[in-house]
Amino acid sequence: MLRIVMGWLLLCCFVVVAQPRGMQAEDYYNFVFVADPQLSPDGKNVALVHSTISEDRRKRHSNLYLVATESNSAPQQLTFTNSDRSPRWSPDGRQLAFISGRGEGQQLYLLPMSGGEARAITGLKQAAIRDFSWSPDGKQLLLTLMVDPALADPAKPKSNSEQAEPDIVVIRNALYKSNGGGYLNERRSALWLLDVETKQLTKLTGDARWHDHSAQFSPDGKHIVFASDRSAEALEGSMQQDLYLYQLADGSVKRVDTLPGQASSPQWSANSRQLLYQYQADYFTPQQLVLHQLADSTNTVVAADWDRNASSMQWLGNERVLLTADHQGARPLFELDLRRDQTQIRLSAQGSISDVSLSANARQLSYLWQDEQNLPEVWFQDGNKAPRQLTRFNQALLSELALQPLQSFWFEHEQGKSQGFLLKPLGWQAGKAYPLVLNIKGGPGGMWGQQWFHEFQMMAAAGYAVVFTNYRGSTGYGFAHQNAVHADYGGVDYQDNMAVLDSVLAQHDWLDPSRLYITGGSHGGFLTNWATTQTNRFKAAVTQRSVSNWLSEAGSQQYPPNSMQREFAGTIWQNFELYWGRSPLKYADKVTTPTLIIHSTDDHITPIGQGEEWFYALKANQVPVEMVVFKGENHSLSRSGTPVNLVERLKRILEWFERHGG
Repeated sequence: MLRIVMGWLLLCCFVVVAQPRGMQAEDYYNFVFVADPQLSPDGKNVALVHSTISEDRRKRHSNLYLVATESNSAPQQLTFTNSDRSPRWSPDGRQLAFISGRGEGQQLYLLPMSGGEARAITGLKQAAIRDFSWSPDGKQLLLTLMVDPALADPAKPKSNSEQAEPDIVVIRNALYKSNGGGYLNERRSALWLLDVETKQLTKLTGDARWHDHSAQFSPDGKHIVFASDRSAEALEGSMQQDLYLYQLADGSVKRVDTLPGQASSPQWSANSRQLLYQYQADYFTPQQLVLHQLADSTNTVVAADWDRNASSMQWLGNERVLLTADHQGARPLFELDLRRDQTQIRLSAQGSISDVSLSANARQLSYLWQDEQNLPEVWFQDGNKAPRQLTRFNQALLSELALQPLQSFWFEHEQGKSQGFLLKPLGWQAGKAYPLVLNIKGGPGGMWGQQWFHEFQMMAAAGYAVVFTNYRGSTGYGFAHQNAVHADYGGVDYQDNMAVLDSVLAQHDWLDPSRLYITGGSHGGFLTNWATTQTNRFKAAVTQRSVSNWLSEAGSQQYPPNSMQREFAGTIWQNFELYWGRSPLKYADKVTTPTLIIHSTDDHITPIGQGEEWFYALKANQVPVEMVVFKGENHSLSRSGTPVNLVERLKRILEWFERHGG
């Protein structure tokens, strides 16, 4: 007996507790991606989209799940076809409408929540569903369809004579292609009404000269508000956009007397008497929130001193509004009190909130929350009670991983201060020197910070420190900060990235200034190229979906001429020296940094020619250079590309740095 006990004790001494490991590129295949949580009208359940990577690593499988808010029960899978999205509750909570690709094309389905199979309620043959919502009485669904305006019945299949068509695109408008959509056809977004019982589709709007979108029923069921640019320049890149009211009683359409400029994202108050909308007078003016009174057509700018770009607006009755906004590296939930004209943080000063959904009485809410160590998961709040996490789809995987927290700091420049973030390498030890990656965000708008970034954690796990900044041009710090980069690409944005690098090197002597690396995508790719023309301090660069030549970029990307004219304060012919003078290509003979170029064949935002020109220039100047071309991918490769390609991109970045002394 004594020998048995001693043997057991000896065995226990050799039991090793598994230590958390670092993030790998291939971990992406095991993530669960949670999206679009929708709270039931009674606040008792949340429907959500649950996406995973297919076994062949080329597709994403998306199904609907249901999670209860009043218990700790595990989420229940509702659908199993791997092609379902956009769940929307009927007003009485008895049915769930959603879009599915399980049959012929993407169709709208209804799932009875009492049990039973989902049934298709559309049979679209020549249209695509862009958006949909329920009528207040639950008898109809409002569909925004991409459809040829001349088509009387989008459920009618093409005739044999219609199927034989020449494979050409005739381009007349400035807006003629899109990232992920390729060359555009004659389809326009238009409003259609679907009778739930009869499945009858009725056309409400549709015209070849414009798009109608952002549509919502009024709570009293009498009107539909929607946004549309119906000016003569609608397909030429106009900044004009108005709101319109469709009256269901007689089918009349009336323009809402909004402020001149671009009105968007209209939201009804509970009493159907007010509209809150986002507004911009022009491209480089602040985004504002405007309250429109339908009775007297007055417009009042609200929260004028707030100085943030709002999104996900949700009314709480008639006097309060919930909204989210980028704010100093986080994305809290704000509450706007219209009576006091005051805005304050309601939830999560740390981390990032999105996809807010309210119960019918607006007392309960669900939302997604994430930070740099947690993928998005569903959370729930009942009144003023503490929020509770409802889903933990990624908990098992994350428990295996050692993930690094972000360290925030501020650094000075000639116009004030900007915020930087540092991620330490995994297993950091005092006395050791570590390489540093400057990772530059795109934009220049938008913001990085307390969000999930697989790429950063992977670099930290490989032994790199990572630093980034929301340089001037980014959102989340006020309009002056956001607008500072106007007509100055390669100016203050570049200066801020060099300043954050200098600041973090001065603060931390464990960073090795002889092993600095740089990467970025889109505008971050441009700044990567630009940096290597201005300095040779980096051992290697990886430039992704970048711009190398603003002259050719202006004439080949998807945006209309007036878009680039706004950004450069004039046309190519008016401001040639600015376009060419801020093009990395002009200074390619100064580059010595070994460079990896990553680009995609179907990118219409920074077309592949930008990468090819940069490859040619560096090759001609005997700079060590390689170009990796991802076939069939677009500008969104790093976010929604084919999974195996997305992971390959991550691996290529690290391999390039390691090849050059990382």
